[in-house]
This record gives sequence, structure tokens and C-alpha cells, in this order.
Amino acid sequence: MSKNIINTTKAPAAIGPYSQAIKINNLLFISGQIPVHPSTNEIPTGIEEQTQQVMKNIEAILKKANLTCNNIIKSTIFLTDIKDFGIVNEIYASYFSEIFPARECVQVVALPKNVKIEISVIASE
Repeated sequence: MSKNIINTTKAPAAIGPYSQAIKINNLLFISGQIPVHPSTNEIPTGIEEQTQQVMKNIEAILKKANLTCNNIIKSTIFLTDIKDFGIVNEIYASYFSEIFPARECVQVVALPKNVKIEISVIASE
């Protein structure tokens, strides 16, 4: 089993000792993405914009691995306010055109850089 690091400048650089993504065989494990714009490091304030930025970051990593959102088989959504679930769910759903991945969504006390959302995913070829 060989681990291949997937890294792109079109998603935010890791802010700790981890990789943006690791590919093992036909599986891609993408680390939790927060709504940091990769070139400006800006963070939008609203949950709608934050969710869009997180999904764009995930798409950029998937693209680097020659995959799309439709290759996602599992995701985990972390929210600092579960009341945002409806808005996040609507935006998240718009990124898929086939079968939706398995998923859980949980409320957490805080996230890095005081963002409102973080999403990690597992994708398959």
C-alpha cells in the first residue's frame, strides 16, 4: 500500500502537520476544509459564502486527483451552529448530480480560525 499526497495551490495550504489529501489505492481522503480563500487567505463572514468556499476548496483538491464531487462517498460536516443546517444542506446538495454520499453533520463548540463550517470527505475513483 502506497500513500500519495495530493496537494494543490487552488485550495488553502494546511495549517498544521497534515496533508490536504492522501490517496491510497482508489480512495482519496480529504482533510477538513475550512472557508479560507486559497490565494487571499480571506474568510467570508456569512454561512452561505463560507459553505460555498469550503465546497470550492474540496472541488479543487478533487480536481487535482482527477475526481469530482460525484466521486465523494462519505462526508462529515462540522457546524458551530446547527441552526445553519438548512442553508448548508441546500448549498451542499447543489454540488451533486448523482447519488448523494453517506454523511453526518454535527455541531461543535469551535473550529479553526473561528469559522462556522468545516467539511472532510472521502472519495473513490
